[in-house]
Amino acid sequence: MATTFTVGSQTIPANRIFCVGKNYREHIKELEGDVPDQPVIFMKPVSCLVPAGEKIHLPLHGASLHHEVELVILIGRGGKHIAEAEALSHVAGVTLGLDLTLRDVQSALKKKGHPWELSKAFDESAPIGIFVPMEKLEDIASVAFTCEVNGVLRQAGHSGGMIFPVARIIHFLSGIWKLQPGDLIFTGTPAGVGELHGGDRVTISSVPIGEFSWEISSSAPLDPV
Repeated sequence: MATTFTVGSQTIPANRIFCVGKNYREHIKELEGDVPDQPVIFMKPVSCLVPAGEKIHLPLHGASLHHEVELVILIGRGGKHIAEAEALSHVAGVTLGLDLTLRDVQSALKKKGHPWELSKAFDESAPIGIFVPMEKLEDIASVAFTCEVNGVLRQAGHSGGMIFPVARIIHFLSGIWKLQPGDLIFTGTPAGVGELHGGDRVTISSVPIGEFSWEISSSAPLDPV
């Protein structure tokens, strides 16, 4: 069954997942990267989504699973070549999500100049919270959010710290792809990323959005009957 999101009176099926890398300076520093001159984009399949409260199973093709908390945007009205000044009117809802990353796999891929999908787009790599309507937020550029593991604070971010703010990301993406209702945009993670292990509970929260948690399971997922 396709994943759908209810935002106010709208029910919107998930379409595509766009992810922005290197969008917070302190996170770039902790990974010893370079500040980009345009948004760094990669994608995940919709099958990566994991609703809040469900278990996340450790992937078997890597050894260092990292949490990356991010503000996530749901497109409600599509368009091509969307002007920055009009971009936020295309947003239906906002939530928090995790861009789970196999850091050891990603490091090996980077050294070889290979794409990131094996480290970023594996099953269950996009846990996602419940969307709140865009109009419930006073200012999309002023949203504070956190990530805790077993009750210990790991990440504390603020959307005002983005190198490329939400409107600019939408403008950039819509110049390449015609955005469609149900498109998701993971907008990048702040500093403080770290490892997750079997038995951990990861919790992401923001006062205007809500709190969402997942348990990390070391057992393999069962195939559906």
